[in-house]
Amino acid sequence: MNATTLTTPDGPFSIVVSTVPETAGSPAKDAVLAAGWTADVDALLALVHPTLRPTTEAEMLDRLSTPDGVLAEAADAVRAYYDGDHGAPGRVPVRQASGPFRTHAWDVLRDVKAGERITYSEYAVRAGRPAAVRAAAGACAMNAAALFVPCHRILRMDGSLGGFRYGLPIKESLLARETLPR
Repeated sequence: MNATTLTTPDGPFSIVVSTVPETAGSPAKDAVLAAGWTADVDALLALVHPTLRPTTEAEMLDRLSTPDGVLAEAADAVRAYYDGDHGAPGRVPVRQASGPFRTHAWDVLRDVKAGERITYSEYAVRAGRPAAVRAAAGACAMNAAALFVPCHRILRMDGSLGGFRYGLPIKESLLARETLPR
């Protein structure tokens, strides 16, 4: 596991990357496990599904190493996002684990483009379960990889912001940034 914290206009932003174990048909690879506007890497680790969390002391100590590989790519993507390339985080590999609907819903979130705002109802439709609006909202609430899985683009039916783990001022800032001309 490796982690870094960047300074952004919205405050400190930390990224946790680890090698994701091999799964059926997919080799082991590095991916973002968690990210968000906090300097507290341990708080981010708590959001990671237990099957993906580092389990050994050696894995935990790796986070002190120099950022490279996917961690460097993720850090560059965050910088690019704040420099106006709002699609950059979507090109970085991410891995989250949960049940089938939530895992699929996170994949669907990655297809919501910068500047696009959709409601929780529309998000449920895109995730293939139109009646599962609360489950779609739950996927946003349990998203550990903020910015890389852009849950900030999902709004309430009335157009209001709804919630955001890192606070509504950051959600407002991100949405405003994504609607500014480049």
